[in-house]
Amino acid sequence: MPKASNSFSKMKISAHKLRQEVWFQSSRSGGKGGQHANKTESKVIANFHVDGSAQLNDRQKQRIKRKLKNRITKDGILQVSAEAHRSQAKNKEVALNKLEQLLKEATKRSKKRIPTKPGKQAKEERLKEKRIRSEKKEMRKKVKWKGG
Repeated sequence: MPKASNSFSKMKISAHKLRQEVWFQSSRSGGKGGQHANKTESKVIANFHVDGSAQLNDRQKQRIKRKLKNRITKDGILQVSAEAHRSQAKNKEVALNKLEQLLKEATKRSKKRIPTKPGKQAKEERLKEKRIRSEKKEMRKKVKWKGG
């Protein structure tokens, strides 16, 4: 399993300092597992208070709140859970990695779309189809006879 990186790429946020701002809750994991699953609290929920973070600037906080609004509680807490492993320690590491990845993706700037123009061939095809449609509709009209 890959370890958490030492710092986010362009975020200028230390993963070590971020870990100090995260607190954990544990609970019993659902699903199969028999006696072990019934008596151990291996599920981990990592909590991160977005507004209370000293690591994030205001722009990053706004971007995170906008992009991850479905994962943030009313109190402004971002929650990430992990229950894949039998060990609470491994699930903690997984939850931290998920949280770091989410924050990295959420603070990434999306590239501005550059509108493209249709090419010469596309224009010609559109005009050709337009002409064909026009001729088809012209053929549907009633013919007026001259004479009588």
